[in-house]
Amino acid sequence: MLSVTDLHARYGRIPILNGICLEVAAGEFVGVLGHNGMGKTTLLKTLMGFVPAERGRILFDGVDVTHEPPYVRARRGLGYVPQGREIFPGLSVRDNLRMGFVGRGAEERIDGILQTFPRLVPLLNRRGGALSGGEQQLLAIARCLAGNPKLILFDEPTEGIQPSIIEELVGVLQRLHQTQALTIVLVEQNLEFIAELAKRVLLIQKGTILRELQPGELRQARVLSEFVGVDRA
Repeated sequence: MLSVTDLHARYGRIPILNGICLEVAAGEFVGVLGHNGMGKTTLLKTLMGFVPAERGRILFDGVDVTHEPPYVRARRGLGYVPQGREIFPGLSVRDNLRMGFVGRGAEERIDGILQTFPRLVPLLNRRGGALSGGEQQLLAIARCLAGNPKLILFDEPTEGIQPSIIEELVGVLQRLHQTQALTIVLVEQNLEFIAELAKRVLLIQKGTILRELQPGELRQARVLSEFVGVDRA
């Protein structure tokens, strides 16, 4: 589904990605873990086309999308839920969902999406900016699903949201992965969250994938201190 070879990207003169190589099979759930500033968000933005690739190749579903704009990648089935959610705060929840359908078909599909997000049903007429952080995160995921993606890139979905919503997010992502056969790449700092969901985890440091771990290995002292910056004690 996704094949990335020798991917380089920079902000101005500052190199961020330094030869990223990774592969994600159809239906996989893959996590990406590392310190802040190691290139996790830039990796997702480059995969989506918001940051241009300086060098390397991105194949999505067998097509070279390295130099395609984000809207073309989205139409091919690449979805993105950014860090900070980036919903439309002045629009209602319903209108936020409608935005996900632009150019993609029937509004009636909103009802189907709301079956996965029942918490949003009583909020449909409320402005997006009036929702809690957790509700906004659910809305951002629901809006992404409106584009009927094959693969979704998630950038730290648990950031700044309450524990009860985090538990709900685990269930939502598990259902999406299992019932809709979605391929998912999850960038996350919450070890418990990523360990519960991802089938394998890629460790990124200084813009390079250093190694791959199984979820059960994430609590090892060396991983916690060297790659995540957390002391076991």
